[in-house]
Amino acid sequence: MSARILVAEDDVKQARLIRIYLEREGNEVQVVADGRSAVDRARSTRPDLIVLDVMMPNVDGLDVCRILRAESQVPILLLTARTTEEDMLLGLDLGADDYMTKPYSPRELTARVRALLRRTKSAGGDESAVLAVGDLEVDTARFEVRVAGAPVVLTGKEFAILTVLAGEPGRVFTRAQIIDRVFGFDQNVLERTVDAHVMNLRRKLEKGREGARYVETVYGRGYRLAGGSGETR
Repeated sequence: MSARILVAEDDVKQARLIRIYLEREGNEVQVVADGRSAVDRARSTRPDLIVLDVMMPNVDGLDVCRILRAESQVPILLLTARTTEEDMLLGLDLGADDYMTKPYSPRELTARVRALLRRTKSAGGDESAVLAVGDLEVDTARFEVRVAGAPVVLTGKEFAILTVLAGEPGRVFTRAQIIDRVFGFDQNVLERTVDAHVMNLRRKLEKGREGARYVETVYGRGYRLAGGSGETR
């Protein structure tokens, strides 16, 4: 699966290693060494995926993630030496789709990149399908979400989770089922990671809509999309 990938990494050796492994997969790889260049290059070249180091000069990776997520749904894989759960959840809260701590295996990194690209393509789909539940619309072909006609910008993971829930409104999906469908078997994903994505998803869907409730928590079981019926068009 060939893709245009932007690597933002200020460690020359690490950047070179990442580039070698990703190019072996047939990808077109660009490398920048600071956060400001990462934002500029992402805006000008519109890559299919970004590998983003957290600790970078000028603008750090978390700020880059925040800036780009506000204007794009491009998949973002964060790389960091920080290992605490709080750091991981902060990265996810800012819109990252995946997270790897250093040191890491280049082979695992390429596998994560493949998985992200595959899920993004799968979420987009080749056929037009709009899942509609009440005033919520999930366009799986255009990778777009609308609430009462207004667009809602989601990350790749948030979109994938919403697509799962919208496919069967009212059905309760356990965290394990969401991990299986959204993350696949190639990652050791914590259930709390799912909770973080759902929390962000819920906040975005309900922003400015007092009293609205789209994603419901069923305590002791999992999550479901409110509304027992939906349509596909």
